[in-house]
Amino acid sequence: MDEVLNLSARAQAARIASGEMSAEALMRATLERVGQVNGALNAIVSMRGEADLLDEARRADAGPARGVLHGLPVAVKDLSNAAGLATSKGSPTLAGQIAAQDDIHVARMRAAGAIVIGKTNTPEFGLGSHTFNPVHGTTCNPYDRARTCGGSSGGAAVALAARMLSIADGSDMMGSLRNPAGWNNVYGMRPSWGLVPSEPAGDTFLHQLATLGPMARTPDDLALLLAVMAGPDPRQPHGGAAPDLKLDGSGAIAGRRIGWLGDWGGAFAMEAGIADLGRAACAVFAELGCVVEDVAPPFSRDALWESWTTLRSWSVACNLAPLLESPGTRDRLKPDAIWEIERGRAMSALEVHRASVIRSQWFTRAAEVFDRYDALVMPTAQVWPFPLEWEWPKDIAGQAMDSYHRWMEVVVPASLAGLPALAVPAGFGAETLPMGVQLIGRRGADRALLELGQAYHDATRWPERHPPES
Repeated sequence: MDEVLNLSARAQAARIASGEMSAEALMRATLERVGQVNGALNAIVSMRGEADLLDEARRADAGPARGVLHGLPVAVKDLSNAAGLATSKGSPTLAGQIAAQDDIHVARMRAAGAIVIGKTNTPEFGLGSHTFNPVHGTTCNPYDRARTCGGSSGGAAVALAARMLSIADGSDMMGSLRNPAGWNNVYGMRPSWGLVPSEPAGDTFLHQLATLGPMARTPDDLALLLAVMAGPDPRQPHGGAAPDLKLDGSGAIAGRRIGWLGDWGGAFAMEAGIADLGRAACAVFAELGCVVEDVAPPFSRDALWESWTTLRSWSVACNLAPLLESPGTRDRLKPDAIWEIERGRAMSALEVHRASVIRSQWFTRAAEVFDRYDALVMPTAQVWPFPLEWEWPKDIAGQAMDSYHRWMEVVVPASLAGLPALAVPAGFGAETLPMGVQLIGRRGADRALLELGQAYHDATRWPERHPPES
């Protein structure tokens, strides 16, 4: 493998800017790497042709630098549109539909100089944290190809871990940037809700659950890409001016307060060994001078779940109901999508209102907790990467799971309140499978979380532990 593929995105861009490396050379190395490992891993789908990509790289070399991502290869999660490429969202109801234009964040990445080489695989409609679908198949975990890579940004996380990309976009409704980051030994950032705009289509006021965000092998690269993706869209009512996301590079985080939430006081079932790695990650922050202490659950687990499942089903139903209503597409929908749509369509306005009131109460309570802590820490998942043939874990440590996503409950507190959450690697378990922890911060504390993450990265360097056969 070419050594440039181990470099951070910022280092790759610096080499291109200085003339030490050409965009064409980076693209050749990237395409060679994709050819070596992607056939087995199935992370990048809908690839553009080699000749077109090399031609675009040569044009990048011949022209002026366009931005901070100039000449860097990227692949776009297959829930978003990249002009000229198919957007299937993993569903046979959409397979083969070619996007006429870029989504906002993709256009911003291109304007910053990135070269889109293809799409990254995702579960059907991004539902569930196991990347498989009937259009593009299953994406494997590079640390154990018989195991899931997570999702829904699973293809992106695998492409990073396997050194096919140095940065990637993703999205996160219920942990879709955090769960696969933890399971692939990379970083994923769910930004404060509204920091990165989605598309100005349909309702732009009510549904505040899902967000776009960056993935990378260093927090500094997350900051690099997030700064490109962030910023208001005048056609949408939420979001303000993008914050300064440039990290100071000092690594000085001594005195910051870290609260370990763990399994929410025993409410969240977890497989053996996961909490131990989480506590070990907290110990790293303690060694860096942070004040680390246990935190009692600050809100009712049952109330969070009630609010979350109501608002999620309502949101999914609003987006996907036309596919259920059409005789031509209903029978081709994933059962989990049908379940969400039917649930959401059966809800009254008052049920949705009650769920939003609970969310509001949790946001207020979380703000009070962050008067004392700079970050709250929880694992990125409650189970280790599970076998590819499973659709989802039916139980955790003997506790039955009552839905396709109950096993992901640990990610709900940040998602429900729209809080920023940074997934960082936490090491490896007994079967050498990766796991991560999520650092959750106050709304708007994105840069502070990235600074914590970069100091942690400098102390641990977990992503340098490559997958086998790489």
